[in-house]
Amino acid sequence: MLTDEAKIKIQAGKGGDGIVAFDKVMMSLGPTGGRGGNGGSIYFEGVSDIFALNKYRHMKEHYAPDGKDGRGNRSDGPNGKDLVLTVPVGTLLVNVANGRTQEITSVGQKILAAKGGIGGRGNFFFRSGSSTSPTKFELGKPGEGFDLSIELRLIADVGLIGLPSAGKSSLLNELTAANAKVAAYHFTTLEPNLGVMDDIILADIPGLIEGASAGRGLGIKFLRHIQRTKALLHCISLESEDLDRDYKIIRQELASYDPDLVKKKELVILTKNDLVTEKELKKRRRELKTKSEIVSVSIHNLEELEALRKKILALL
Repeated sequence: MLTDEAKIKIQAGKGGDGIVAFDKVMMSLGPTGGRGGNGGSIYFEGVSDIFALNKYRHMKEHYAPDGKDGRGNRSDGPNGKDLVLTVPVGTLLVNVANGRTQEITSVGQKILAAKGGIGGRGNFFFRSGSSTSPTKFELGKPGEGFDLSIELRLIADVGLIGLPSAGKSSLLNELTAANAKVAAYHFTTLEPNLGVMDDIILADIPGLIEGASAGRGLGIKFLRHIQRTKALLHCISLESEDLDRDYKIIRQELASYDPDLVKKKELVILTKNDLVTEKELKKRRRELKTKSEIVSVSIHNLEELEALRKKILALL
């Protein structure tokens, strides 16, 4: 199961306290209290695994270690170890308290989310000509901590959209090396599937329905994954009784969720054309009122699949 949103608490480590200490060697008396170590910071790092957020379903709190207290003989306490949390590429991090956002857009990208507290100074740092035996020291500073909202928005070049059973998963499997589940019932796809075609990432978005933008069905949960795509493949099954109605339903849901979605490049794909005759196909194409290019394809026709692949490349 894909987890594409989570809320967690993060807390960077506290800085260690400085200490008061004096040299015990005769003729060398003086302050020797060291500085406390810095608290560990919390970083997020991007990975290619789109299921990397699953672990945050149950692990809600994340703490970086505190820095250790300073030591005598002018020795500083060890720093707390930094904590690195992994998230999928395409993750948006939102500080719930102040709304500050950060994004992970590439594998290996690492960003600082919460800075560890600075260690306090020991009495060695407060010596002076007028104070040769200071007893002053500082406590370590607390690390940053806050609630964090994590939201995954897949980074795919092309999104396959359409009503349930429009043939999106089957098409993804044929165009790429994906192994998406296919079955003859609605909502077979319960989570996005990804595939790679000629270094282009295609995402099969779970079937939208009328009212998805208002929370009906599965659509509202996955509409955000279309936002980062460069182009859309709008799949409509030739099994449909009204192609134009199906097309308009999806377009309306996209516009209701985010008006910019309907401005994206679009290729309309009539799927399952092996179920109709050539004459019927020409008639049905005329039903569809759209300015976007229309192509028809059967997953059983290799020539049509190759032609579609070239059109997708040209679209980008």
